[in-house]
Amino acid sequence: MTVAERELRREPVPRGKLLDGLALRILRRALEGLEGGALEVALPDGELRRFGHGKTVALAVHDRALLRRLATRGVMGFGESYTAGEWSTDDLVALCELLLRNAEAARHRHPRLRRLLDARPRPNTRNGLFRARRNIAYHYDLGNELFALMLDDTMTYSCAVFGHDDEPLADAQRRKYRLICERLQLEPSDRVLEIGCGWGGFAAFAATEFGCSVTGLTISRAQALLARERTAGLDVRIVEQDYREHVLEHRGGYTKIASIEMLEAIGERQFGTYFAALDRLLEPGGIACVQTILVPDERWNRYRRKPDWIERYVFPGCLIPSLGALTHAAATRSKLAITRVDEIGPHYAETLRRWRASFNRNLERVRRLGYDERFVRTWDFYLASCEAAFRTRWLGDAQLTLERRA
Repeated sequence: MTVAERELRREPVPRGKLLDGLALRILRRALEGLEGGALEVALPDGELRRFGHGKTVALAVHDRALLRRLATRGVMGFGESYTAGEWSTDDLVALCELLLRNAEAARHRHPRLRRLLDARPRPNTRNGLFRARRNIAYHYDLGNELFALMLDDTMTYSCAVFGHDDEPLADAQRRKYRLICERLQLEPSDRVLEIGCGWGGFAAFAATEFGCSVTGLTISRAQALLARERTAGLDVRIVEQDYREHVLEHRGGYTKIASIEMLEAIGERQFGTYFAALDRLLEPGGIACVQTILVPDERWNRYRRKPDWIERYVFPGCLIPSLGALTHAAATRSKLAITRVDEIGPHYAETLRRWRASFNRNLERVRRLGYDERFVRTWDFYLASCEAAFRTRWLGDAQLTLERRA
């Protein structure tokens, strides 16, 4: 993705005094009845407004463009306004938590406001081979150096599993890897496929700790180069190939399959294709373990139709599934049976907190890599809002164990 293409993602700011008045009315309506905390809003003219009761989070509006974005673009405009520097807060995670905890109640109190905020439909484009590579490049080919500044030594970009509060992140990531290997019942004789191998962390762990042969798939060129370096000398093969292409050449070629938070990137239209591919790639009696972020089933239909800030500005083409949607796709398009579901979502909040802390500690080095202030604020909002989503259980994360019927 070129700089010019990234610039096209910036939205124009609507103008007009009449819109300002409408925006203020929408803000008041949306924040009426705030529970579980208080929000203190400082407007550019010095006016101070307070909503709710309890522990206070401060939001300073530096530019009324924030209000106009909220009036015309809803939730999408809130994130866009932060990256543009139009508002700030003393605690970004706490602010997002407060708003998420009140989101459902606000929807029921203000049905007209709900219709306004939901007005823009989500573009439901098909994630073909070319589009998938382009979307992955937009995020994962930002540079291995950038991710190294945020992640731990295992270079793992997915939810860890902590044994205790002060456990090092790298140990918690290896704990997660071990759990997946246990779900797969790995043995030295296994032929393992990892769909979405990242920088090779799981492949190296499985080959080293369990002595099995691992093939890792990625469609990120930057990831493939580093993954090959990090797994050199092990029984690991890193292949730069889409799983839909791989299945054409390796039907029944694997006894076990691991896929760690790759499913969110493929889009709803590919859920069935994904499980059909797992079915074809596994030999009879084979086992797969799929770790994925999940949207609660009760919000799935609404979420899948609405635009999403992270999809537009961080992970183009992504769509977080619900467990019900995945169960239906697996049942209708494969012989796979989901035999176990292990929820690990609460661990993701701490994982994201560690990533954000590391990212902010290394801001000067991030800037020296060529990333500007808008990029820094985009990633700060992305990490903080995701942390809040997992703290409030707005999102979950689960390891699904599946078996291919003989």
